Amino acid sequence: MTNSLPAAEPYRIKVVEPLKITTIPEREQIMSDAKYNIFNIPAEDVYIDLLTDSGTSAMSQDQWAGIMLGDESYAGCRNWFHLEETIKDITGYKYVIPTHQGRPAENILTKIHIRPGMSALSNMFFDTTHANVQNKGGIARNLIADQGLDSQLDHPFKGNIDITRLESFIQSEGSQNISMILITVTCNNNGGQPVSLENLRAVRKVADKYGLPFFLDAARFAENAYFIKLREPGYSGKSIKEIAREMFSCADGCTMSSKKDGLVNIGGFLALNDEGLFRQAQSFLIQMEGFITYGGLAGRDLEALSIGLNEVLDEHYMANRVRQVHYLGNQLIESGIPVMKPLGGHCVMLDMKHLLPHIPQENFPCEAFCAALYIDSGTRAIGLGQLAFGSEDPQTGQINYSPLELVRLAIPRRVYTDNHMNVVASSVSRIYDQREQLRGMRIVWAPDMLRHFTAHLEPM
Repeated sequence: MTNSLPAAEPYRIKVVEPLKITTIPEREQIMSDAKYNIFNIPAEDVYIDLLTDSGTSAMSQDQWAGIMLGDESYAGCRNWFHLEETIKDITGYKYVIPTHQGRPAENILTKIHIRPGMSALSNMFFDTTHANVQNKGGIARNLIADQGLDSQLDHPFKGNIDITRLESFIQSEGSQNISMILITVTCNNNGGQPVSLENLRAVRKVADKYGLPFFLDAARFAENAYFIKLREPGYSGKSIKEIAREMFSCADGCTMSSKKDGLVNIGGFLALNDEGLFRQAQSFLIQMEGFITYGGLAGRDLEALSIGLNEVLDEHYMANRVRQVHYLGNQLIESGIPVMKPLGGHCVMLDMKHLLPHIPQENFPCEAFCAALYIDSGTRAIGLGQLAFGSEDPQTGQINYSPLELVRLAIPRRVYTDNHMNVVASSVSRIYDQREQLRGMRIVWAPDMLRHFTAHLEPM
């Protein structure tokens, strides 16, 4: 392939899944039956599903072949040793704990480190990580650099943590009251924005200065490494794998939901350098997930993940992955639609503060837009704003506002064609043209934590 050829996928399609086509009246009824929560919509009633890029990848022929080599022995299956070797090779960490997805890895890490009243510091915790910290009695603190909260600012590394604020916070709280630092790469909450190696090295210095453990949430480590290759001086000649290894070397370990850059439908792990922490983690794993060589996964899943972690480092794959996300994002930008800039690695974020300024955050503009998008074209997206990250004090009624109000269009890996992206772009543009007609939502019922997954809503 030469640079003069038009961009195309570096693969060909071998298996197809038919999609159900519904009408607007049908989708209006489906949305009403789902209590206006996109998580409640049956997947078969969705035409283009951009709810998440987690666990939605299309696996390769080699991964499917690897599944047939699954060793389902309870202890010490051969697939575990393949996966352990792969993770050690990519990360450089000494010890690996397999889990069935990222949340158990987060749960184990926070059980080890979090104590009631202690703060955990991050660029931006994602929802489940935030909940795991909170559930242990900890306080999750987001210290992302100001650039990361300005959707219209074009900055190469908007996932960076603010190093000055990080050190000032540690000094004011006292290092004895800080449980850990965890940096999400890429930063999911603001659109898959990357973190620079310069920033990771600076975090390492702060962590060493105050004796604090430092970990990565590495769900999209390969996408982050690719952006470093493209944007950070001195790395254009290095491979994604070399850059990823340098990223991991900055931290004491990582959690990973392998349902993202592992290119699998299920899987995760916790990787560590400290043997004492590893032994604690093993104990928790046996209680919560399964034996230490399968961690809640079948042997076939371990094998598919081992193969996927190597495939995600292929630069032809990654170039096309990012190209398709930017193909959709650039269409929306050309139509004047406010999106998070620069475009990230796994999704396009629509900025509701600019797109629907007439709907206040407490009336959930993200959810209003997601409902309209589904009804218009059968496209499912997710709101990452007030419903997901805001809260209301039950005693005082005081509202704590989410700093961002974004609708995420997350692109599954190796699943949709550019024609599907054209459909999404046209649908978003139609809604944008009629945006003044949209009205907010109110909560009918919601749980105390992670309410966006199960809340019932209704139009105002």
